[in-house]
Amino acid sequence: MAKSREAAAKHARETAHARERWKSAKDVAKAGGLAGLRQFSRTFSRKGNNTTKQADLSGPSLPHKDPAAEKKKETNNLTKMMHSIEKDPENQEGFHMQIGDKNIKKQALKAKQLHSRTQIFKYAYGQLEKEKALEQVQQNMTFSGIISMATDEDIKTRPTLEIAFKDLTITLKKKHKHLMRSVTGKIMPGRISAVMGPSGAGKTTFLSAVVGKIIGCTVTGSILINGKDVSIQCYRKIIGFVPQDDIVHGNLTVEENLRFSARCRLAQDLPKADKVLIIERVIESLGLQGVRDSLVGTVEKRGISGGQRKRVNVGMEMVMEPSLLILDEPTSGLDSSSSNLLLKALRREALEGVNICMVVHQPSYTLYKMFDDLILLAKGGLIVYQGSVKKVEEYFKGLGIIVPDRVNPPDHFIDILEGIEKPPEGLTIEQLPVRWMLHNGYRVPPDMMHLCDEMASSSKGAPPPPQPPAGETMWHEKRDSIHHNFLASHDLSNRVTPGVARQYRYYIGRLIKQRLREAKVQAADYLILLVAGACLGTLSKTKGDTFGYYGYMYSVIAIYVFHGHSTPM
Repeated sequence: MAKSREAAAKHARETAHARERWKSAKDVAKAGGLAGLRQFSRTFSRKGNNTTKQADLSGPSLPHKDPAAEKKKETNNLTKMMHSIEKDPENQEGFHMQIGDKNIKKQALKAKQLHSRTQIFKYAYGQLEKEKALEQVQQNMTFSGIISMATDEDIKTRPTLEIAFKDLTITLKKKHKHLMRSVTGKIMPGRISAVMGPSGAGKTTFLSAVVGKIIGCTVTGSILINGKDVSIQCYRKIIGFVPQDDIVHGNLTVEENLRFSARCRLAQDLPKADKVLIIERVIESLGLQGVRDSLVGTVEKRGISGGQRKRVNVGMEMVMEPSLLILDEPTSGLDSSSSNLLLKALRREALEGVNICMVVHQPSYTLYKMFDDLILLAKGGLIVYQGSVKKVEEYFKGLGIIVPDRVNPPDHFIDILEGIEKPPEGLTIEQLPVRWMLHNGYRVPPDMMHLCDEMASSSKGAPPPPQPPAGETMWHEKRDSIHHNFLASHDLSNRVTPGVARQYRYYIGRLIKQRLREAKVQAADYLILLVAGACLGTLSKTKGDTFGYYGYMYSVIAIYVFHGHSTPM
C-alpha cells in the first residue's frame, strides 16, 4: 500500500507541475501574440465594419453566449456573496445557497469506477493537488479568499445544524447542585465558537449537555436543532465529539486509526476512492504526513509526540465529515505552531458549513482572532457574554471594563471572573451574568432578583424585568425535564452507516492486527501458562482417575495468578 501511495503521490505532483508549466507557457504565448493580434485587428477593422453593416441590413441575429464568460460571471457573483458574508458575520444566508449536484454526481460516478489501489490513490492525490493549487493562488485564509477561487462545482456542502438553547439548567441529582444555570444562546453553522471561562465554570459540562452526553444530572430547558424541538441523539451520526482524553489505539499507526474511524462512520454507499480522499485530506490538513505510518504509541512503548497524538484525536472525528464538531480543549499541550495548524484545519471545515464549538484555555491573540463567536462563562455556569468576537470588547466597554494596552482580551476577562482583577467601581462579579440577561431580555432566576434591585439603585442599573409566577416557572422546568428524559430518538441524519455485521468484521480485522503486533507478549503469556500447567500437573499428587473438585479450583486459581503476573511483561 505504501508503494502504491507513493507512486500515486509522485504522479499527482508531476501532473500538477506539468499543468503549471503548460499554464506559464500559454501565458507567455498569449502575451507575445497580443501585439500581433492588435496589428491584425487594425488592418481588418475597416473590413469588419463593412461586414457588420451588412449583417445589420440582413436582420437581427441571435445573441451568442460565451460559456467561459457565464462561468466567470457566476464565480464573480459567488465571490461577491462570500465577501458580503465576511463583512457581516451575522448573516447566515450564504449557507443556504442552492448548489447544483450535476458535477457532484458525475464525480461520484467516476469514483465508483475506480477499483485498483493505484487508481484510487491517483484520484485522491489528484484532487488534493487541485486544492493545493487553489490555495497557492490565494494565500490568505479568509472566508472569501478561498471561496473566490472555487466555482459552484467545487463547493461541497454538508447538512447544517444550528443549535439553540434556552434556559438550559443542569443540576446534580444527588446533591441538587447547579452546574449550569439559565444558559441561553445559540451556535451557528459555518462558524467556530470558543467556550472560555475560569476553572469550575462548567465548560465541559456545557459541551456534554449540547451533544447529549450528560450523565447523572437533571437537564431542564430546551435545546432546538434547526429550530425544531427534537433530541440531539437524532443526529448522532453526523456529530463529532473530541474529549480531553485520548481515543486512539496506541498499537495502530496514525493512518490505521483514521481509516478505521472512516470505515465505521462514513456513509456505507460512499465510494472507496472518496473515503481515501477524505482520509488523505485530513492527514494533509493536520500536518501528519511524516508520521502517517508511525505507531501512535502506548505507555510502555514510545510513539508519536503528544501534539501529534492530539491532532490524531481531532482527525478521527474529522474523517467522518460531521455537521457538528465539539472539541474539549483541543489546543491543550500544543505549541503555537501546532495550534495554528489545527485552527486552520478547523477553519476549512467551517467553510463547508460545519458547526464547530470548542473549549480553549488562554489562547494567544492570534488564535483568539481566528474564532468567530465567544461564549464566556462565569463560576456557577452562568453566561457573561455570548456573541461575535468582534463585539465583545464593545459590550464590556459599555460596562466600564476596558482592556488595557498590550493585554490579551480573553485573559483580562477571565482574570476579572477569577477575582484576580477587580471590576470597576459600582460593578461586581455576581452582577455580570444578570447584566447579560437584562441586556438580552432573558429571564432572571428568582434567587438572583436581589441583584436586579442592587443594579436598579445604582447609576448603571436597570429596572428588573417582569418575572412569570413561581408556579408557572416550576411547571416549565418539570415539562422540560420530562421532554428531555422521554423524547423518542429517531435518526434524522440521513446517513446510512455500515451495519453491525460489517462493523464487527472491521473490529475483528483490527483486533487481529493488534494481536499480531504484540506477538512476543502473547507468546510469553502462553508459554507461562504452559509451564504453569506442567508444574501443577507434576506437583499434584492424586489417587484415582479424578482430580477432585478442590484440585480443579486450586489449579484454576493458580493459573490465573500466574497469568496475572505475566501480563505486565
